[in-house]
Amino acid sequence: MTQMTCPGLPAAWINGWLAAVGTTVLDPRIRLHWTTEGAPVAVLSAADADPVEILVESWPDEALLSDLPIAENWKGAGKLRRKVTVDAFARRARRARGHPYSWTLSSTMTDLCVDENGEVAHAPFDPAGPGTIKWLHHRLMKLHGKMELSPTRIRDSLAGQAARVKDNGLGFDHTRLGSLADSTSMWTDPVVEELAFFGLAILPVRGQGADRQLDRSANVRERQRGWREARGNRSSRGFKWPAWHQPLDSAGIDALMDVWDPHGKKGAWEQVGVHAAWQSVRFDPRGSADTTRAFGAERL
Repeated sequence: MTQMTCPGLPAAWINGWLAAVGTTVLDPRIRLHWTTEGAPVAVLSAADADPVEILVESWPDEALLSDLPIAENWKGAGKLRRKVTVDAFARRARRARGHPYSWTLSSTMTDLCVDENGEVAHAPFDPAGPGTIKWLHHRLMKLHGKMELSPTRIRDSLAGQAARVKDNGLGFDHTRLGSLADSTSMWTDPVVEELAFFGLAILPVRGQGADRQLDRSANVRERQRGWREARGNRSSRGFKWPAWHQPLDSAGIDALMDVWDPHGKKGAWEQVGVHAAWQSVRFDPRGSADTTRAFGAERL
C-alpha cells in the first residue's frame, strides 16, 4: 500500500473530515484512516498507486458536475432551485432512481419532512447561501470554475499549503470567515470544498414521514445522518464524527457510521477502531440580520 499523510485534512475540521471521506467516494481504490498521535489527520492509501495520481485520474470534470441530479435543469425533470416543492422533488427522485449520483438528492433534501408551504426540507449540510447563491449545485459549480486541477494543486491542498480563493464555498466551513477586524471576504480551498461535497454521499437526510410532516407543533424536522440531539434539547443538535485507525473504503466508513455510538463507552469505541471524535459547534451570528452559517468543532 502507498500511504500519504495529509496534514491539510485534520479530523477536527468538518470540511477536512468530509473531504477525506470524499476521496474514498471519488475512487473505490482509496482507503482512509487517521493518525493516532496528537491531533489526528487523514491518511490516504491505495494499492500500488499514489493517492494523488488516483484523485487526478478520477476527478470530476465540468460536464459531469453540470449533469448531477441536483442541477437546476436536469433531463427534463423541471427546474430545481433553493425552494423545492414535493412534486418537483418527486420528479427528480423518479428520474434519478438508479443514477450513480442519486445521493446528491438524498443527501441534501427530503420529502419526508415538508413545511407549511409544501416545500421539502434541506439537510444541515445544505445551508442557504448569501445573496443569489441559494442552492448547493450553483455553489459547487462556482468552486469548480476557480480550480486548476493538477497533481501539485491537489498535493498542496492535502498538505495544507494551497492558496485559497475568494469564494463562499459550500457554506459551512468556519475557516472561511474572517474576524470582525478583517475583510468580510470569504476564502476557501476549492479542492477541499469539492472533495467535501462528495463526502456528503454517506450522509443521507430523512424525516418522519407524511403522517406528521405538517405537524409543526410536534417540532418535526429533517434528520441527516450523524446529526444528533441531546434528549429533550432540540437546540443542542449537532454533527458528531469519528476518527478510526483501520484503512476503510467508502462502504467501510458507511458501515462504521452505523455501528459507532458517539455516546458509548470508551471500550465500545475501541471495538470498532475509533480513537477520537468531535461534535459540531454552530457559528454565532453577529446580529439578527447575519445569515452566515458555519460549523466549528469541539472534541468529545
